[in-house]
Amino acid sequence: MSYQGCNIEGQREYFMKRAAARTKTQSRSPAPGAIASRSRPIAPFATRPGEATPLVGARKKTFLLRPARRDDMAAVTDLDERITGLAKPAHWLELYKRQKKPGHAPGIFLVAIDTDVAARLLGFIVGEIRAWEFGSAPCGWVYALSVEPGSRLLGVGEALLESIAGEFRKAGVDKMRTMVTRDNLLPMLFFRGEGMMAGPYTQLEKDLG
Repeated sequence: MSYQGCNIEGQREYFMKRAAARTKTQSRSPAPGAIASRSRPIAPFATRPGEATPLVGARKKTFLLRPARRDDMAAVTDLDERITGLAKPAHWLELYKRQKKPGHAPGIFLVAIDTDVAARLLGFIVGEIRAWEFGSAPCGWVYALSVEPGSRLLGVGEALLESIAGEFRKAGVDKMRTMVTRDNLLPMLFFRGEGMMAGPYTQLEKDLG
């Protein structure tokens, strides 16, 4: 996930504050029998198209979360290309189609839509439930999360992540994972700010060139 073309310093400060606040909250031991509260409520998510729930971001930006549709793929491809510099229309279409394949691992593809500008895509997230890879219990994997550069720091990314986490929970899994390059500080701070930490597995690789 890339954060090119936007207010890098502002985002770094914002995510660092969220991560620090999350760490401070988690370091407090709850009273016996008490349940530790979340730093913000889980974003509501409607499972049927047309029933998305309006959410309000930090700067009073209203947007809707709903399942991705086939006609969203052009906007998804455009947003990803502007951020990464690579056009991958076939990739995003395949991820969308994988949700519909019988017998395939359950996939989730959500989009955030601007309610002020008709049908304008503000962001998207893609994930899937994977079972027993490398001996691990079934868990939810987040493959991609992207937000329109001009709409960051409005709560779009947080809402998308919380909503897919809710879908994973409904499917019966209690772990969510993703992968971030070590030198990509902003995504690392974002995910840490949302309570994600290093897991028990280490990636290994070998150059075959």
